[in-house]
Amino acid sequence: MKFSISAISALLSNDIGIDLGTANTLVYAKGQGIVVNEPSIVALDRQTSKPMAIGARAKEMLGRENPDIQVVRPLKDGVIADFDVTEEMLRFFIKKVQKNKLLVRPRIVICVPSGVTAVEMRAVRESAERAGAREVYLIKEPMAAAIGIGLPVEDAVGSMVIDIGGGTTEIAVIALSGIVTCKSIKTAGDELNDTIVQFLKRKYSLMVGERSAEEIKCAIGAAGVLNQEIQHTCRGLDLVSSIPKTIIVDSSEIREALGEAVSSIIEAVRQNLEQTPPELAADILDRGIILTGGGALLRGLDKRLVEETSLPVIVAEDPLTCVVRGTGKVLEDISHFQKVLM
Repeated sequence: MKFSISAISALLSNDIGIDLGTANTLVYAKGQGIVVNEPSIVALDRQTSKPMAIGARAKEMLGRENPDIQVVRPLKDGVIADFDVTEEMLRFFIKKVQKNKLLVRPRIVICVPSGVTAVEMRAVRESAERAGAREVYLIKEPMAAAIGIGLPVEDAVGSMVIDIGGGTTEIAVIALSGIVTCKSIKTAGDELNDTIVQFLKRKYSLMVGERSAEEIKCAIGAAGVLNQEIQHTCRGLDLVSSIPKTIIVDSSEIREALGEAVSSIIEAVRQNLEQTPPELAADILDRGIILTGGGALLRGLDKRLVEETSLPVIVAEDPLTCVVRGTGKVLEDISHFQKVLM
């Protein structure tokens, strides 16, 4: 049997990049690309506290668990909330990627929010090491996103990235391999979902779960007025009669519900721009703002930002994978990107 050099290299190479997100965890394997894209959710046995399911299988149980099962999100606001469960989740994803490798302890590049504390960084590092990493490198999410979309982060030119994830929105101006100004806020995908839950409860006395709220956000969520309003059928529990109920919700209602959260993101962008040195601000005027992360897909958000900032705004290609693609580029030449690693 003949093996090509690239096949042997892929078999021996075991470096991986991880976008450890509040909503989803993506894993990039050197030489293979993105090999894992699963929800950051773990289903635990309440009696033993042992994982019963991780990732997509655990998400299927969310909102449907019985008294013996606890479904948890081990990350909150972009950082580890449950150390032990995060470690189990990391170990599961690392084993999933490493199953066909000859070497078992990988070097890992992990993304962290720009506002992460030293204690939180240590928690991420220790979780990865205990899950089986040989070496752990940390990189800030907006820097990884910028590298992932091919921005010239090493040049003496300013680039502005807004990465809207599940737990945090990261806003950063990058130049000369560093983050010049940054703003990290906890208004992001999860808060948008929660806002929809509260809106339906308040207006329609309808209780919906987290999954249903996310479906509504993806189906008809918008940050600005649409050319044609759209509707979505949603099901939940009537809080008055205590029986299941179906209603039809209009995109204009959801836009109104999300208004405050969207305004918070826009205000944070404004604040970051105010702190940006004039030379870099001029670069951003020429080059525009790049939107990445799942929140970049919210209808009309790019147009709202253009209206509010008078700057060009571009939604990155495949915004959900920008951050993990950035870790992949770093893995290809860690020595070259040494300055951007923490």
